[in-house]
Amino acid sequence: MIPAIFGLAGLSLSADERAFFRDADPAGYILFGRNVESRAQLRALTDELRSLQGRDQLFICIDQEGGRVARMKPPVWQPYPTGEAFDRLYDLAPASAIEAARCNAEALGLDLAEAGISADCWPSLDVRQPGAHDVIGDRAFGAEPMRVAALGRAVLDGLARAGVAGVIKHMPGHGRAMADSHKELPTVTASEAELESDLAPFRTLAHAPVGMTGHIRFTAWDDARPATQSPFVIEEIIRCRIGFGGLLLTDDLDMAALEGPVPERAARALAAGCDLALNCWARMDDMAGIARLCPDMGEGAAQRLDAALAVMGAPGGDTDRRLAMAEKRDALLALAAADGGAGLSDAERRA
Repeated sequence: MIPAIFGLAGLSLSADERAFFRDADPAGYILFGRNVESRAQLRALTDELRSLQGRDQLFICIDQEGGRVARMKPPVWQPYPTGEAFDRLYDLAPASAIEAARCNAEALGLDLAEAGISADCWPSLDVRQPGAHDVIGDRAFGAEPMRVAALGRAVLDGLARAGVAGVIKHMPGHGRAMADSHKELPTVTASEAELESDLAPFRTLAHAPVGMTGHIRFTAWDDARPATQSPFVIEEIIRCRIGFGGLLLTDDLDMAALEGPVPERAARALAAGCDLALNCWARMDDMAGIARLCPDMGEGAAQRLDAALAVMGAPGGDTDRRLAMAEKRDALLALAAADGGAGLSDAERRA
């Protein structure tokens, strides 16, 4: 099995993709808006991936957070609030915010389960910092580490109730970045003491089944390499200080924060200690290069993948339950609506 998560080019598999994926046997797949059109089409696509690999339990993930990060969009799928909506409610009623976040994640997870998607690249546990780049912004659950952890735990719980694994990101923390790692490599010069607050939510939720790295250079830990490709950050910070023992994915290797050909980026990340290389853009040359350059998955990574798959339920959905969870979420978010309009309209909820 190739230690990689690969993207797909379109709404269905091409003949070349089908032949390559069958031969390469990647650990899983990631879906984007280009792969999503309708409920029937999306479920047919994920069913074909399972059939192709001969595995009922297959790692198929997506970035579905809510707000501006959503690959499954209205009018086919309902919209979901941003992390900031739950942060606002937390100011007024912490317990209600936690319950709203759990209900929201369960509703969202049921959408994913219906589509045959088994993992969501969410929650973001990045602690928002004043003056930082807006690439995180309203995606964050707040600026206080324990609040971020409490709401992140609720998201993991809600997704799990829908049979979907959450992926905590972006370890060891993207909240201080002054640049967008999609476009350039951010460099964080904060001290080790200052960075403790960034680590705190990840440490609290270190039991999560899956995590994702961030393409950020932290001069306090490794002034030469981004976290994704730093053996010190992966082993000492993520595995030891945070205590994360789950399956560790890279962020997208195509992002401009990293240098060199994509297969070489993947090889450096795996050598640094990441379990799986995430290659999102379905370029056949890049995927074939990763398959050639990267060794088969090691025993430890395979065990962590199996553990992550074990928490994922069978594909399926429950429309009535999804609507009930969305209605409960909106009733709770309405408490903060006067302070920021956090709720969704009835039409949006039922879209």
